[in-house]
Amino acid sequence: MAIFPTTPSQTVGPYYAIGLPWGDGPHVVPEGTPGAIRLHGTIYDGRGAPIPDHMIETWQCDPDGRFPDLHGAGVGGDRLTSTLAGFRGFGRHGEERGDGTYAILTVKPGRVPVAVAGGGEVLQAPHVDVSLFCRGLLDRVVTRIYFADEAEANATDPVLRSVPADRRDTLIAQPDGDGGYVLDLRLQGEGETVFFAV
Repeated sequence: MAIFPTTPSQTVGPYYAIGLPWGDGPHVVPEGTPGAIRLHGTIYDGRGAPIPDHMIETWQCDPDGRFPDLHGAGVGGDRLTSTLAGFRGFGRHGEERGDGTYAILTVKPGRVPVAVAGGGEVLQAPHVDVSLFCRGLLDRVVTRIYFADEAEANATDPVLRSVPADRRDTLIAQPDGDGGYVLDLRLQGEGETVFFAV
């Protein structure tokens, strides 16, 4: 027999706006970088309401398909190391305004190879890897952002092709008319974003 009644359950957070964001986080490249784009959108819950407490992290290659070597470790050698000035590859946007939006200043990534079953490699379409943390989740969810104006590359991307055709649009950012791209992320419900088991 229990002595005390069961306490109400609670969701995780809100924590993300307190200690994890930093000033340079939303800048994968510095302001004024030639070819810089703004990748942005809103994070929605299952009821269609913006989630005011979230953090989004991104990882990508540069336009030449190369990754940064920020600490001089020499991983991948010169052939694979980005030479784009100030390119970090990593971005982090912590919700600050309480309206559920995110924005990352970056460059459009190039194509990188991936090994396929049976041997060999194919080129992936330009994409940005995304981890999303928000209240109510015990662990992050992982997805990708592709680009609508890369239709030919998207058609052959092995990851995007593994997604049912009627749900692929949940991963494809559309031009925003101002030189950037917009993609909303939906955790549940109509238009739910495809998240990957990793």
